[in-house]
Amino acid sequence: MEKGQAVLKIGTRASPLAMAQAHEARDRLMAAHGLDERSFEIVPLTTTGDTIQDRPLSEAGGKGLFTRELEDALYDGRIDIAVHSSKDMPTMLPPGLVLSTFLPREDVRDCFISLSASSIMDLPQGVKFGSSSLRRQALIRRMRPDIDVVTFRGNVQSRLRKLEEGIVSGTMLALAGLKRLKMEHVATDIMPVDSFPPAPGQGAISIEHREGDAEVARMLAPIHDEATGQALACERAFLGALDGSCRTPIAGHAVIEGDRLGFRGLIITPDGTTWHEIGAEGRVADAAAIGAQAGADVRQKAGTQFFEGWF
Repeated sequence: MEKGQAVLKIGTRASPLAMAQAHEARDRLMAAHGLDERSFEIVPLTTTGDTIQDRPLSEAGGKGLFTRELEDALYDGRIDIAVHSSKDMPTMLPPGLVLSTFLPREDVRDCFISLSASSIMDLPQGVKFGSSSLRRQALIRRMRPDIDVVTFRGNVQSRLRKLEEGIVSGTMLALAGLKRLKMEHVATDIMPVDSFPPAPGQGAISIEHREGDAEVARMLAPIHDEATGQALACERAFLGALDGSCRTPIAGHAVIEGDRLGFRGLIITPDGTTWHEIGAEGRVADAAAIGAQAGADVRQKAGTQFFEGWF
């Protein structure tokens, strides 16, 4: 796209965080191509996942609930690219769509938020703790089996409002999202990656588009962060090897140093009582293979009985 040409339509969920991510993608495209805001249109769409607030997403269909409407808009040409939180993306994409571009990754850590305690360990016994993530729920139960972990849906702002109303005594959010919203000051405690590992893809923005759209691919190429893409190739392969979805508490995090990649993964039962960890390392060029092998290894390590009834 050159100056004066047609507008590139950027699809996004309509939440404040999703809009912030779409604006980041637009701003990077503007800088890379010397274009102004008039060359882009941000198209907010409400997804099925946004409208379901009364039950866990695992009961309603999983991760695709946050992407389906955006992908429909790609198919019918209402948008040219879709900007996603990478951790919301299923490992298998619909035919004709590709996930080609990853922006530089933000902080991958989770943060604890409470108005009454300085850390999870300081919460009184028996209080309610809200989270919509099965991974976070399981990890919290592992740390504090004495507190009542409840499903807690909504965007960042609505979750913080429920916290202020006293519906729960604590919640957990991704630090990356708070930073993108310029709200990191609300974090009470930041969780260490080694004891509270992130979701695969956490902290990374990804961009999806129609396969074979050469002009869009040309536009996106300069804003792709290779290191983030390689790390997520490993993490998404790990998830894929475990058939990961919103129904499975899985953590995974790849770190790249030079031409080497290190990976740590974890699977945990929803009640937080049983877990298996895996570590792997190798060449960055083998990122996807490392993740896939780690997934196969931890599946074998856990055994089929581990997954019965919930996987």
